[in-house]
Amino acid sequence: MAIAGFSKDDVSIQVEENTLTITGTKKTEAENKDSKERKFLHKGISERNFERKFQLGDHVKVLAADMENGLLHIDMERVIPEAKKPRQIEIGSRLLES
Repeated sequence: MAIAGFSKDDVSIQVEENTLTITGTKKTEAENKDSKERKFLHKGISERNFERKFQLGDHVKVLAADMENGLLHIDMERVIPEAKKPRQIEIGSRLLES
C-alpha cells in the first residue's frame, strides 16, 4: 500500500476477527512545530488522514508489517487446519474397531 508522507508512528494496523484495518493519522499544522517557520505554495504529497479496511479470508493470519520508502508491506499466511486439509485414502484399507 502506498502511503508516502506518513511515518511508522503515523500508521496503525489492527486485525479484528476477519477485518484488517490500516489507519494513517497526520498531525495538523497547529500541532506541527515547523508550521510557523515554513510556508508552502504547493504540497505534492497529500497529508490527509485515511482508513482502509480489508476483509480477510478464512484462516488468514497476519504475520508482520514493514514500511520502506513510503510503501507498506503486510505479510500474511493462509493457515489451513488439519481437519480441513485433504487426506489420501488407500484403496482396500479398513477401519479396525476396537
